[in-house]
Amino acid sequence: MHSNIHRGRVARFITTLILAAATSAVLAAESPLTLAAALQIAEAANPQLRAAQADLAATEGQLADTRGLLWNNPQLTAEQARRKVPLPGQGDDTLREWGADLSQTLEIAGQHGYRRSAAEQDLAALKESIEETRRRVLAEVEQKFVQVLGLQTRATTEAELVSLIRDAAGAARKRFAAGEDTKLDSNLAEVELGRADNQLQAAREQLIQARADLAATLQLPAEALPEVRGTLAPEVATPYTLDELLAAAADRPRLRALEYQEQAARSRLGLERAAAYPDVTVGVFTAREGSSDAREQITGVSVSLPLPLFRRNATGIGRAVTDVSKVQIEREVANRDARATVLALWQKRESLRGRVKQLDQVVLQRLNENKRLSVAGYRAGEISLTQLLLATRQVLDTRREVLEAMTDLALVRIELEQAAGWHRQPKGS
Repeated sequence: MHSNIHRGRVARFITTLILAAATSAVLAAESPLTLAAALQIAEAANPQLRAAQADLAATEGQLADTRGLLWNNPQLTAEQARRKVPLPGQGDDTLREWGADLSQTLEIAGQHGYRRSAAEQDLAALKESIEETRRRVLAEVEQKFVQVLGLQTRATTEAELVSLIRDAAGAARKRFAAGEDTKLDSNLAEVELGRADNQLQAAREQLIQARADLAATLQLPAEALPEVRGTLAPEVATPYTLDELLAAAADRPRLRALEYQEQAARSRLGLERAAAYPDVTVGVFTAREGSSDAREQITGVSVSLPLPLFRRNATGIGRAVTDVSKVQIEREVANRDARATVLALWQKRESLRGRVKQLDQVVLQRLNENKRLSVAGYRAGEISLTQLLLATRQVLDTRREVLEAMTDLALVRIELEQAAGWHRQPKGS
């Protein structure tokens, strides 16, 4: 058993080294970070996941102790004495005596089996908890990745629109200098340019914070603010149905961990009830006593048994019953909440999908057409600068709404899959 534990630790250490090397390679590269690379770094470096994995050694050691032949170790007692016996007219006679005792405490009510079962269930529950932590951490990384990606896209979009408004403002200044536009139109263009530039700077500030949050989750160097590469476009076809998600939610690692915890609590209840029965201690002893000319060799067997007259382990049994009840309640609540969360997030996701489709395929396309017509009309002198800026502002606001909706859709999709315990391989590498 000890060799198995050692091999497991070595395997985990080697895996950590491999992942750490991959992390260094990713950090050394100047290309943007992909989702697959970010998840790989998180599995190697995230402190929450590493802390959860660190608990394995203690639980494996606990299980190793319970797999011994007996729970209690034998006890060896040895003693040596020197006795002086006065002899009339002859002085004192010195007697050297010794004795040895070997005893073993035995559990007689199956405690060892209950203890072993509880340790096995604890280890199984911990492994499921680690898997749940791993999925939660990876979902958190993916959400922060999406937030960075969304803000990167928004900053790029805002920069493009600032460039358009700057061109319009430059044209307005020229028209004003030529006497074709009023001072009001020129001022309006400058105001719109200032507003657009302010929104661009605000988006960049949010992007810096989002990158810092992602770097902290990945435990990247303090000065690292990673750029990411990916897409926010929603999937054409959903890779699962609601029924499949509900079935996955009923078997997610957290619920399996609670099931193992309940079984462990029941084993501990059995252990506490068995502890009401006294342990029997048996022993063998040998001793040598008496004077040298009349040496006595003593050999015997001893049995000791506590009498359970006043205390029957009611405290331990009561606590174990309480633990079983608490785990049962927690498991029932977790089952109910998992199903309710999946249903609610599914409806939210469907609503967001419809909203993204409406904004992207209908509203934004018409606004882009309006902007194109407005630019042509303004250059031809058919519309005023105010109408051109209005069309540009509508496109800017709608693009921002589409981007926010697509980001929200991606975040809800991640939250839905995490709540259901649905595992998918990230796209891209």
